Amino acid sequence: MSNSVEVSGSLRNRLVLTLIGGAAVLAMLLFFAVRSYAVQVAQQGQDSILEASVASMLDAATIRDGAVELDLPYSAFSMLSTSADDRVFYAIYQDGTFLSGYEDLAYSEGQPFETQLMRGSDVRTVSASRTMIGADLRTDIQIVLAQTQDALSETLDQISRNVALFGIGFFALAAALSFWATSATIGQLDKLTISVTRRGPQDLSPFAKPVPQEMAPLVKSLNSLMGRLDQSLSQSEDFIAEAAHRVRTPLATVRSYAEATLQRVDKEENREAMRSMVKAIDESSRAAGQLLDHAMTTFRADHLERDDIDLVELVAELVQRLTPIVDMKDLTLTQNGDGQVPYAGDPILIQSAVRNLIDNSMKYSPVESAITITVAADPAPRITVCDQGPGFPSNEIETLTARFQRGANAATTIGSGLGLTIAQDVALAHGGALHLTNQPEGGACVTLSFSH
Repeated sequence: MSNSVEVSGSLRNRLVLTLIGGAAVLAMLLFFAVRSYAVQVAQQGQDSILEASVASMLDAATIRDGAVELDLPYSAFSMLSTSADDRVFYAIYQDGTFLSGYEDLAYSEGQPFETQLMRGSDVRTVSASRTMIGADLRTDIQIVLAQTQDALSETLDQISRNVALFGIGFFALAAALSFWATSATIGQLDKLTISVTRRGPQDLSPFAKPVPQEMAPLVKSLNSLMGRLDQSLSQSEDFIAEAAHRVRTPLATVRSYAEATLQRVDKEENREAMRSMVKAIDESSRAAGQLLDHAMTTFRADHLERDDIDLVELVAELVQRLTPIVDMKDLTLTQNGDGQVPYAGDPILIQSAVRNLIDNSMKYSPVESAITITVAADPAPRITVCDQGPGFPSNEIETLTARFQRGANAATTIGSGLGLTIAQDVALAHGGALHLTNQPEGGACVTLSFSH
């Protein structure tokens, strides 16, 4: 089965680009909004000064001896001085007739403030008028006052630079926050991924840790899926165990009848056929027994219950039970190692694993050879079973723990290929490992190690 997944892009990159894009748009809007407001405020400041200046000029106008006199006050021009030395223009009209100033500066009726081009420069103009009444005179005085906008432009440029720097800083901060927010958000998915990855193949328990609200439907779906898988696995294990149990019992009955028949058959060809039948029954019975052991191991490994046990005592009890069977095969079963090896584990699983290892050694050991079981506590609790058989094929030693996998030298030996698999599952359930080696003087060694 392929583990490849079709990818349609990175969720992290999409989120980062969306947040950074939004930050860029906000920075641009901020720049234009602040600059527009600065232009408006600066223009209003210049207009206020122009208006005050032209008002002081109109206030200086008087009627004397039936004629209008206008002495331009110094203060009217001094208030218009700027750091950029902006130029000032004015024009004075009486009843629409030009009197003094710059004749190309026209008076604008009804439009007090204007921006226009004058002598190659943009100027801001203000137009104001005053009606003067004397003893025998009524006249209107119009004044147009203009000022270049160099200082205003410098001010706006400085404001624009400051706003641009502020916008860049805002964008950089928003980008950093985007990466942080994205990492914090996607980090929840990464934690969920790590949690799933670290689980063992038999761990189908639901996720109990709290998750963000947006991830709740995903976790709920995962929990539902694992619940269905757990139920399906349990049903499969129950079926295998029940099937193995139901097959093993009638097989034992058939074997007893076959052995009885073998004793009464005289013809050699019939006896050979009966011996083949007994061998086939033994193979089927063994396979059924190991299927039952494997189903039990899988179930208990998924719901491991640890008890305080002594591995030396546990193995000694198993050796005592198996000694009669070993003696019938003209083999010797001995135990050595430490006096005590306390450990917290599942005694049923550990005994099942060791029994399968001993059974494997019994199958491959020559007559009148020894099987040695060593129990030690250092560097980690471990049980080693060694025999004097042919050993493991060196080119297959890495694959022999796979389910139903048997070596090339086992073709003539009854077996199902589950013994080492059961032992390895027990070791992994206890946080340990199963190691297969060959002895220099001949024979195989299997070490079942456990974590502290």
